[in-house]
Amino acid sequence: MAKQEARFRRDVNHTISKQLVAHAKDTKAALSLEELTGIRDRMTVRKGQRNKQHSWSFRQLREFLVYKAQRLGVPLVLVDPRHTSRTCSHCGFVDKRNRHTQAEFSCIRCGYTSHADINAARNLASRPLSTA
Repeated sequence: MAKQEARFRRDVNHTISKQLVAHAKDTKAALSLEELTGIRDRMTVRKGQRNKQHSWSFRQLREFLVYKAQRLGVPLVLVDPRHTSRTCSHCGFVDKRNRHTQAEFSCIRCGYTSHADINAARNLASRPLSTA
């Protein structure tokens, strides 16, 4: 069962990375990823959740994105992930209270509201970059 799951994750990551790189190439855009090196050391999860958290395949997806982007000449940059989900993409205000729920972002300073992932993606797109 473990090998079957690993093959499934690998196939999904290949598919996702191929689609992302192709879209970036077609739109003449760069790919921007959070630098997640060491994330497992920074996470604290309950014992029952450890297996689920440590089976994330973001490292594999990143590796696929890097080599496919290089092959097609698509720029790929790594961005510091600090406060991407707490920062307002409109006014730049950072506060933990901006993130009301996992999915909802609402700035307590300017009132901007958005889906939290969309807000974080906008923050990633505007961060200082380092090449992968």
